[in-house]
This record gives sequence, structure tokens and C-alpha cells, in this order.
Amino acid sequence: MKFYSFNEFKKDVKTLAKDIKKFNPQALVAVARGGMSLAHSLAVILNNRSLFCINSIHYDDTNKLDNIKIFNIPDLSGFERVLVIDDIVDSGESLVAINNILKEKYPLIEFKIATIFYKKAAIIKPDFKVKKTKEWIDFFWDIRA
Repeated sequence: MKFYSFNEFKKDVKTLAKDIKKFNPQALVAVARGGMSLAHSLAVILNNRSLFCINSIHYDDTNKLDNIKIFNIPDLSGFERVLVIDDIVDSGESLVAINNILKEKYPLIEFKIATIFYKKAAIIKPDFKVKKTKEWIDFFWDIRA
């Protein structure tokens, strides 16, 4: 398990934002819960107030569930370029499911994916990423009671 600190995050968000600016997304969609901190920071850096949220449940703590629950699909009507944001692509299964649902509902929108971390074995690769990992990441925002 690797601990991911706030200082690493600040540096990585700036790196990610620099790459994302070329895409110039009109809207951002945070995958709750993991993508919310990153999405908020990217929205600030990119000066983009069109920040939405979609919910995906594929893990219970560190245990992968048998199915993926996706709900709270935002209204993205009127946008042409949308960035979907999560903290990590682990297996990639939830991002594939989210991507499929969004593309089915909004076939004319160009969707791209941004994450801090990704795993090489994932079934989908993010368009924008900073770090490859094989480990479980303990993010600084995952505060335990």
C-alpha cells in the first residue's frame, strides 16, 4: 500500500491540468467518491464551473464487488467535450461502464478520461494520467474514523 500525500497531489494536479488544457473540456464529471477531490482541484485550475458528479460503486472499502452500480447521471446536454475524472483506474471496469452509459446517452459528446493513477493491466487507459502503479493507493483524502 502506498500513501499518496497532499504535496504529491498538488504537483500532479498541475501536471494533469497542463495536459488537459489542450482538450479544453467544456464540462467536468467527477466519479464519486474517488474523483471528487481531483475534479474540484482541476475545475479550479481550469477555471471551469461546469462540474458535475456521477456515482459509481464497485468497491466496499478494499473489496471489489461483483457488480457495478452507476447512478446520478448528469444532464450534459449542450456540451461537446466532457472530461470524466477519477482518482485511479484499477481494473478499469467501472470507468468502462461509466463511459458506455455516457456515450449511449450522449453520442455526440467527445468524452475523455483523466486520473492521477492507472494500472497497466486495466482494461481501459485514461487519456490523461500522471502515474502508473501496481499498488493499492491510500489517498490523503480517505480519512478513516
